Amino acid sequence: MKNYYFTSESVTEGHPDKLCDLISDNILDACLEQDKNSRVAIETFASKNLITIAGQITTNAQINVEEITRKVIKEVGYDNDRTDIDYRTCKIETNITTQSQDIAIGVNTGGAGDQGIMFGYACDETKNFMPFAIDIAHQLSKKLTEVRKNKILPYLRPDGKTQVTVEYENDKPKRIETILISNQHLENIEIEKMKQDIIKEVINTTIPLVYIDENTKIYVNPTGRFVIGGPLGDTGLTGRKIIVDTYGGYSRHGGGAFSGKDASKVDRSASYMLRHIAKNIVANNYAKRCEIQVSYAIGIEEPLSIYINTFNTANIPEEEIIKLIKTKFDLTPKGIIKYLNLTAPIYKQTTNYGHFGKKELSWEKIINL
Repeated sequence: MKNYYFTSESVTEGHPDKLCDLISDNILDACLEQDKNSRVAIETFASKNLITIAGQITTNAQINVEEITRKVIKEVGYDNDRTDIDYRTCKIETNITTQSQDIAIGVNTGGAGDQGIMFGYACDETKNFMPFAIDIAHQLSKKLTEVRKNKILPYLRPDGKTQVTVEYENDKPKRIETILISNQHLENIEIEKMKQDIIKEVINTTIPLVYIDENTKIYVNPTGRFVIGGPLGDTGLTGRKIIVDTYGGYSRHGGGAFSGKDASKVDRSASYMLRHIAKNIVANNYAKRCEIQVSYAIGIEEPLSIYINTFNTANIPEEEIIKLIKTKFDLTPKGIIKYLNLTAPIYKQTTNYGHFGKKELSWEKIINL
């Protein structure tokens, strides 16, 4: 028997880093809506009363970056510069150029847009083949946003974080040891009332009660106050929540962020493809857990290497699984983009609550291998 505790965290769409991710992905989608061949590498920085957007865009699309940015901030729910940021009055700066011709040389011929390593992962802990802790943390974060926007808990503000610690027994989730929720709120709310409301409307409606027992610890705003939030409380930056975006620390990460990048950037597209392959390895009962790594070189189409680890859960040799992958899937950038339809403007759907585990996304489709 192998017993241990594992913790993963998630954040709401109003977290400063996620606000930046969402702005970057909305700009990307706006370009792709008009020009599917757009090359986009956009990063957003948020601070007190200021949003800075910089990067490279090469496109035939005509977009209004400031208008897109203010719309995103409004949709998230930020409208108060005394406690976070106001979409109507914040300053927006841009510094956007076109893609470097040195990079374009490699991409235009079908090669990878950069060198790097990417990972994909799946396991049989949940119905969506995600690790249990990050899956529950995402559900809690999403629920916090729902009860805020639906006015069930109208005193909540957009900024928030969740964290879940799971006790494993023999590598299987047994129970939840700790639930931690920190959410921005209006100044006049009593923290004890907020705690009871969140337990009732968020935790009890989200987590299967079989995983909660008398020893489960629940913390809500443990400092007792979270009024100042958003970019006023902490700066935000695109690409700073890469573990939240993927597997909650349960699998390795190549280091490349996703948001704001078009699919010619293998940091994003190859990671999506590897999730698709790993998920189908598990869904087709070749293994109970599967982690895959590939590496790319700028300007070269085929990956330099493919690595797989099934953690001693495979039903056939790992070498046979690698042969299956090479036979079944085209891992060139062009092949990935075509197979997953990654020139479509679908990226703002990915930004919040994880890029994996959402059944509506093409890389989450289960196929027969």
